[in-house]
Amino acid sequence: MTLQGAPRKGSRHLGVPTSGPADPLSMALANRLVENKSEATAIEITFGGAAVRFNTPVSFAVTGALSDLTLNGLAIHPHTTHTAHEGDELQMAPAAHGCRIYLALSAVLEAKRFLGSSSTYLPAALGGHGGRALMAGDRITMDSVRLVPAQVTPEDLHPVSSNSYTLRAVEGPDFSGGSEQIWEEIYTATQRASRMGIELGGMFPVTEQVENRPSSAIWPGALQLPPGGRGFLLLADAQTTGGYPHILQVARADRHLLGQIRPGDRVRFLHRTQSQAVDALRAKQALLADWLPEFTL
Repeated sequence: MTLQGAPRKGSRHLGVPTSGPADPLSMALANRLVENKSEATAIEITFGGAAVRFNTPVSFAVTGALSDLTLNGLAIHPHTTHTAHEGDELQMAPAAHGCRIYLALSAVLEAKRFLGSSSTYLPAALGGHGGRALMAGDRITMDSVRLVPAQVTPEDLHPVSSNSYTLRAVEGPDFSGGSEQIWEEIYTATQRASRMGIELGGMFPVTEQVENRPSSAIWPGALQLPPGGRGFLLLADAQTTGGYPHILQVARADRHLLGQIRPGDRVRFLHRTQSQAVDALRAKQALLADWLPEFTL
């Protein structure tokens, strides 16, 4: 399989990142359509604008951000199993909504493994395809190639892909009485966005900036307030707190949506208690159970 015409901007990660895919639900849905396990190695494409040429027959599926898809120039649908033959070319246009597209294939993709994962971790050049994003002309070896029956993702399981996101969230450890305004504001994602996190512009509460605050572990979905008046919403490659106030935490049920937020998108947080967040997770997990029995948000 050869990647054709990939633009300079964006990234193509091969594999499941060590810290988890940016949008784990979309990747699991793509893998389900080609009869792979949810965590099987797939290709994560940021913003779209890529083409893949197939050198052998294989089944494939595309999910995630909304992009116009064509196979040999003919339009095809996402969330559907397709079969490619030798010489066929899949084109993925730049995404109109959402940020990351997932391409899964009914095969085992060759990728270097690190800490038990086939992920590409770009900052340290580890794993995946030489530790870097895929580029035009790259060839990816596939083993155990097979063809699988066509399937379609149930309509009610299609994740939201939009330019506006409402995220359920609970108070973080540094939330205070003066932070209540955060539930009323609408924030905008800035150009500072990566798999590590997204900067949000808007009116944030003033928090006490304590110098030499001890750093600690943190989960994706945390909203931190570094100096400068903007918030930073952490994604799959989040590191430690860096000593910044942790003002709120996106509920786990909505965390998969973070990987689809792109610069310019609007974000609003809905206040939930911890028990409400747990109930939301159980409800979404129950919704997915029949189609993705092995998948956990």
